[in-house]
Amino acid sequence: MATKVAIIASNGSLFDAYKVFNVATAAAASDAEVGIFFTFEGLNLIHKEAHKQLPIPAGNEHFEEGFKRENVPSIPELVEMAQELGVKIIACQMTMDVMSLDKDQFIEGIEVGGATSFIHYASDANISLTF
Repeated sequence: MATKVAIIASNGSLFDAYKVFNVATAAAASDAEVGIFFTFEGLNLIHKEAHKQLPIPAGNEHFEEGFKRENVPSIPELVEMAQELGVKIIACQMTMDVMSLDKDQFIEGIEVGGATSFIHYASDANISLTF
């Protein structure tokens, strides 16, 4: 039986994006089935514009130089890699409604669902993570 990974992304900084997409792409590249539920500030990680300009937490600006030096993929590149690897990307319907956001404000290829749909997805996951 293949490994199934369920991730909740509820925070929206650059570091959060790297955590979510590094784990998701590594798992998917290892033939795991991966689903990510984006809620609250985590929606920034898949917003068409916001995911291209995520903030580095204050005091950590030195990481930017390290990312460049080590050729770390950008968040848009990691998002594309995740999609190419078949990672299921679910945007939280309730959060979108509360924030007056529409599906067309997000990257292509996402699903919109409530917590119930993610709980159903995660119910047989081998690994569950929250970032």
